[in-house]
Amino acid sequence: MLSLIHTKKLNIFKQLRLEEILLKNYDKPFCLINEGTSSSVILGISNVAQDLVEIEKAKKDNIPILKRFTAGGCVFVDKNTLFVTFIFSKKSLDITFFPEPILRWAESFYKKVFEVDNFKLIENDFVIDDKKIAGNAMYIKKDRFLLHTSFLMDFDDKKMKRYLKIPKIAPKYRKNRSHEKFLSSLREKYSKEDFSLKIKDILNGFFKIKDCNLSDIENRDTKFSTTYL
Repeated sequence: MLSLIHTKKLNIFKQLRLEEILLKNYDKPFCLINEGTSSSVILGISNVAQDLVEIEKAKKDNIPILKRFTAGGCVFVDKNTLFVTFIFSKKSLDITFFPEPILRWAESFYKKVFEVDNFKLIENDFVIDDKKIAGNAMYIKKDRFLLHTSFLMDFDDKKMKRYLKIPKIAPKYRKNRSHEKFLSSLREKYSKEDFSLKIKDILNGFFKIKDCNLSDIENRDTKFSTTYL
């Protein structure tokens, strides 16, 4: 039984802390879908803000900068980002709990969502026609993992340029492309609502689904790693 939490406009800081609660305090599997959030810059746990973020510009515009509990790159998220998070224990998903098998499982799942031949996993990203449509980050412990994916339903390349630096270490397939030439939105294919419904439809083919409300989740004195900078 997969517990499904579907929210809209949940603040990304609250979402990340919710994910930590679900990962660290529960044993059952979860899927979290969140349609949009307030504008924020999010760093991976090992990222250095000065290398990746235009910090003074973000501060001037009151854009919060967060450091999440998972690895991966730095991203700008906003109302046009759709987040999908999977959390599984070994007893609920029969795959090897290492990055490559986890990402390949997710790729096979989303291939059923997109139903296009040119959707694929390259390095840690999901791409269509070699343009990034979503980024992935994960947390793996002995018997449980979390994979969260941020989909670009749309994006503002001016804001990307304003708040994010071109990373010195980037995926090879990026080929030094600017943000607007490297990224592609899903706006012409789906609305956030339609995309969420398609994900839920495919989920029903994989798992028995139980809807779960935020009010059902207990904190249980979680020690959080997600922080504001």
